[in-house]
Amino acid sequence: MMRVRLKADGRIVEILPDGSERALAGQLEPAVQANGRQALTNGAPPDAAYARGVRARTKLTQAQFAARIGVPLETVRNWEQGKRSPRGPARALLRVIETAPDLAFAALAPSRTRS
Repeated sequence: MMRVRLKADGRIVEILPDGSERALAGQLEPAVQANGRQALTNGAPPDAAYARGVRARTKLTQAQFAARIGVPLETVRNWEQGKRSPRGPARALLRVIETAPDLAFAALAPSRTRS
């Protein structure tokens, strides 16, 4: 049985019997930049660029975007800085906003009581 772990940067590594880790084949290896931070070898983390691009197309600030989608401002900042990646429902929401921003924001708007 193979034991694997999902790393914070999105890589999947195999856990070896001695406790060390080995990257699974076919994945991008992180490169250490001059400032000591890790980045994917092809540049910026793809999720960061994606999240930033979706928000930029809405022409909203990070604070406005966070308020519209109902997440803390720090969440949006973390996505855009590559510290965290949008997962599951958040990624699906970004895809809907990318495709139909007006409809997405209308659906997310606070509902008014109808009489």
